[in-house]
Amino acid sequence: MPRDILYDSGRRVADAHPRVRERLAREGPAALSDAELLAALIGTGMRGKSVQELAQEVLGLLDSSKRVPEAEALARLSGIGGAKASAVCAALELGRRLYGVRDKRISSPAEVWPVVAHWADRKQEKFICCSLNGAHELIAVRVVSVGLINKTVVHPREVYADPITDRACAVIVAHNHPSGRLDPSSEDREITRRLKEAAETLGIALLDHLIFSGEGYFSFVEHGLLEPPVPD
Repeated sequence: MPRDILYDSGRRVADAHPRVRERLAREGPAALSDAELLAALIGTGMRGKSVQELAQEVLGLLDSSKRVPEAEALARLSGIGGAKASAVCAALELGRRLYGVRDKRISSPAEVWPVVAHWADRKQEKFICCSLNGAHELIAVRVVSVGLINKTVVHPREVYADPITDRACAVIVAHNHPSGRLDPSSEDREITRRLKEAAETLGIALLDHLIFSGEGYFSFVEHGLLEPPVPD
């Protein structure tokens, strides 16, 4: 018997679902959801908690973080531990450095959707703000709020706080509709109006508001619900 399983109880903790790894090998990482990618990275679960459940917990922490979290914060999640936390943080930081969205030039709504589309599978609405420089190159993409989108949660001061720090010249906001429907609600229209007014006061251009799902998007500018800013 191999020395590393001398004390094997016969009750193994299941590792990442074989189909996830098969899809990763066959279709590439772009075909997997965020949770599936994390499950493949974490590798194994623990007794009483599958790797898929662990991945969802990590994903929740990442969604609420404005930057790559510290390994200590991830390690505090039950079932993650120091080694897995370090691996996740290292992978996130390497991805940010090598393939981050920074400096990607945005010239149309069709170029915004791929940047935010990976949030489409979330069960809760995510309100996202993209900061851009004067050349409309991305500086950062952040989740501003999580949960039912309304004017109480999505306040202009919360949306524009980070873009001001970024010295952004423009922003694009977006949020997912878990239902898959892309038509804007009256609340969506009111929030857009308030953000537009605040942007004019702050001297930051609100370029667009996208409602998106995994299948497509709705652009306020394309549908004439938001006037594009007039160039100086």
